[in-house]
Amino acid sequence: MADNDKRDADPWTSGPRQPAPGAAGGEAGGGGKAEGWEREVLGKLAGAALTEQRRGRRWGIFFKLLGFAYIGFSLFLVWRAMEPQHFDTEKGRHTAVIDIEGTIAAGEQASASQIIAGLSAAYEDADTAGIILRINSPGGSPVQAGAIYDELRRQRELHPDVPVYAVLGDVCASGGYYVAAAAQRIYADKASIVGSIGVRMDGFGFVEAMRELGVERRLLTAGENKGLLDPFSPQDPEVTAHLQSLLERIHLQFIDAVRSGRGERLRDSEELFSGLIWTGDESLSHGLVDALGSDRYVAREVIGVERMVNFTPREDLITRFAERVGATLFRLFEERGTPQLRH
Repeated sequence: MADNDKRDADPWTSGPRQPAPGAAGGEAGGGGKAEGWEREVLGKLAGAALTEQRRGRRWGIFFKLLGFAYIGFSLFLVWRAMEPQHFDTEKGRHTAVIDIEGTIAAGEQASASQIIAGLSAAYEDADTAGIILRINSPGGSPVQAGAIYDELRRQRELHPDVPVYAVLGDVCASGGYYVAAAAQRIYADKASIVGSIGVRMDGFGFVEAMRELGVERRLLTAGENKGLLDPFSPQDPEVTAHLQSLLERIHLQFIDAVRSGRGERLRDSEELFSGLIWTGDESLSHGLVDALGSDRYVAREVIGVERMVNFTPREDLITRFAERVGATLFRLFEERGTPQLRH
């Protein structure tokens, strides 16, 4: 009897074994066991959902606090970066250096506002014996280059006792040379790339590709020429002629600026303003540069003050790091948002 009782015991209840399904009362007993199992699973699911929801709220609060901290830190760095940063804090006579590096365009390091700010700071410093524009640029916006050119010519008239020289790096082309032409003298390395006195406007046309693909272009404009640069519409000969005249007018402005800055030093040649480029030593014969020499040579031998102080307004490494962190956070917020329960 004891053995039979052990075999009849239900391991779940430690009581008598319930009748099998189909036996009397078995249907009710099986239903109770199923309902208990379902309640247990539903309870666990509800608990997991609440846990995930709490975790999502905590992540949301964390990212919001991190965002506020970044904004505050960025504002502090912007406040610090408002003044030009000089790379030499010693007092005394010096040669001021301003770097024009990369594309000359609004929003870039070599924008007109940045370069003009550096020029103003250099001229206002009573210890500035002379200024070197250290140019390494393929060009850029004619508007930005023209603004720097005009300001440099104006400052030269206001401060005739402070000479300004351009020293060319690897490349000084197009808008870069536009700026250099405003200096009193231009120095280059024998391997510098100089010139490209011209203007360009480029793009792509996809008309034939769309025709092959069977794609219909639907363009609505108010003004018959509003879509003149649309790459999906065929070129209009009249519009093309208009754009060509616009480019030629800007080219003439460029030529006038170079002629005004270089004067009789330029060799009278048609190819000079054709957009061609030359090496630094070839540029000597064309009158595009005055001599070969480095920035240190000009400071030491021409200006006569070897110590150089950099007046280029720059963002420090912390600011650049903060911008990168900010961009990363922005992408993270954009892609992830507040963490949510996902399938």
